[in-house]
Amino acid sequence: MARDFITESLVHDPIHGYIPFVSRSGLPTEETSEQELIDHPWVQRMRHIHQLQTAWWVFPSAEHRRFQHILGVMHVASRVIDEWYDSLCDVCPNVPSKAYIESLVRLAGLLHDVGHGPFGHFFDDHYLAQFDVTHEDIGAAIIERELGDLIRGIRRNPSGKLQPLEELDPKQVSWLIRRPRSSGEAGHPEWLRKLRSLFSGIYTVDNMDFVLRDAYMTGFNTKAFDLSRLIHYSFFSKDGLTMHVRGLPSLIHFIETRANLFRMVYFHRTVRALDIAIEEIFAETMAHLFQGNPIDNLDAYLDFTESSFLVDVQRWAKSDDATLRDLGERWRAILYRQTGWKMACERTLNFHNAVGERMTIFSEPDLVVRRVRERLPKALREIPLNLDVAKHYHRPSGRLPAGGQNYLFDPGSGVQELHDDELFRAIPVSFLIFRIYCQSHEHDTELNAALNSVLGDAMDAKTNM
Repeated sequence: MARDFITESLVHDPIHGYIPFVSRSGLPTEETSEQELIDHPWVQRMRHIHQLQTAWWVFPSAEHRRFQHILGVMHVASRVIDEWYDSLCDVCPNVPSKAYIESLVRLAGLLHDVGHGPFGHFFDDHYLAQFDVTHEDIGAAIIERELGDLIRGIRRNPSGKLQPLEELDPKQVSWLIRRPRSSGEAGHPEWLRKLRSLFSGIYTVDNMDFVLRDAYMTGFNTKAFDLSRLIHYSFFSKDGLTMHVRGLPSLIHFIETRANLFRMVYFHRTVRALDIAIEEIFAETMAHLFQGNPIDNLDAYLDFTESSFLVDVQRWAKSDDATLRDLGERWRAILYRQTGWKMACERTLNFHNAVGERMTIFSEPDLVVRRVRERLPKALREIPLNLDVAKHYHRPSGRLPAGGQNYLFDPGSGVQELHDDELFRAIPVSFLIFRIYCQSHEHDTELNAALNSVLGDAMDAKTNM
């Protein structure tokens, strides 16, 4: 299709350059434009949730929001379909038109974070978990209930038009954005199951954008990995999304860069101290701001953002209610980066197989802290301590939840799944950062000595086994 400059609009992005989208101008009245979805309150809500849930308090330039990220994911989705569509048709029957596939994954990219609450994944872990739902479940409900009619009205993207009888299915969009589960995966066409790897796997349109974006915005790295080479050497085989062996070094570089972002940015000691401080008052705070499962009250959830959250808790410091005033003062301390917790000890372990982590003493962090207390001078054994265990999986080992999504093609040996230790011998399976926090640095020397003593005993016991 010749480029339509009447219906096309551009947004400039520091990561991807110009990102095209279909605007309202010049479209038939019965069509939905991509702009109508981008400008919808549910999507504009993403302007009010930080991409880096608490790391923006630590990295001054990392003020970007999820809105910039989802536009980037939408754009990367177009790039990969432009390169991978033909291979999808080669291995799957009855694949819809390229325009349909591209629009489907563009919308999934645009809407994959639409269910997020304040502080992103922290909100999943410390509020949504009680209802056994995630932001993906909420996002699926929003896509189907609130945005379904608009999605069905999409007829084109900047690269092409859907065929006359094609209509996008909101349920396919909501299915793509949710991680694979042990049940409910059957009944979908093969081509759609293969597209799942764009959102759940080792390298996805989501994490390819956020690694580039977060590395750039934090100042960690202005060109974190070679996106073009990753896309160029990928294709769909009958097994799934497959990487040619020539692209493997680029994939390994991507995995290493992502892991280093976790180690140096997402798991930064001050970021984790902020998380600890927020966790201590989060349940009490939420009781005053939002109650119940958001899926059951989407109207209220639409207006519940990180912006509204932070404005409300700051006001509490001047409340006439003593309970709210106390909470507000504690939030004010956090907002001024006075968390009350200082890192005293830190140890990082790399694991080259899944068994290693289970065998280390750090698999029982409470036990470690208890033994550390026992090794402290008697006068210090009751001082307030807090522990933090941050884990990151570099890659699948065996069958992790997102396993079965990515494959490697070597002309000499064919296609095999990307989970074998031989493929990533240079990269650990995972790493773990164990930290003990105290309320001052006054006792760092004693705490480190106690931890070293505990670890020394653990190593001796392991050696004598």
